[in-house]
Amino acid sequence: MIGLPGTDGRSEGDDPMNEANTNAERYLAIWNETDAARRRALIAESWSEAATYSDPLMRGEGHEQINSLVEAVQSRFPGFRFALIGAADGYGDNLRFSWGLGPENGEALIKGTDFAELQGGKLKSVRGFIDLLPEAA
Repeated sequence: MIGLPGTDGRSEGDDPMNEANTNAERYLAIWNETDAARRRALIAESWSEAATYSDPLMRGEGHEQINSLVEAVQSRFPGFRFALIGAADGYGDNLRFSWGLGPENGEALIKGTDFAELQGGKLKSVRGFIDLLPEAA
């Protein structure tokens, strides 16, 4: 039954919103990490080996391709940072969150919403949607 306490398998102390925010923040930290060795370590910790990422502009499978996608975004938008917009939402192995990309300490010029599937606590797949993309981007 939807929305009834005790029907979703969680104990009373679990906080799915906090866990969703933690997973979303960890994911965005990868996109913000400019140190290649540190970023690769974060990807290995957070993504399953055969993980996939896709959005309307790019697609990658596995740690190396996902790392290459992050490098491409960082190269195209130097000095820009990803930030969580609002609170992430999740249930079971599903995660949904919105993000903004813009100059550090500035307004987000690009915005999107990602839907992720987790497996064993790691990202298995991420499907990204672009909510705001200026023509010049």
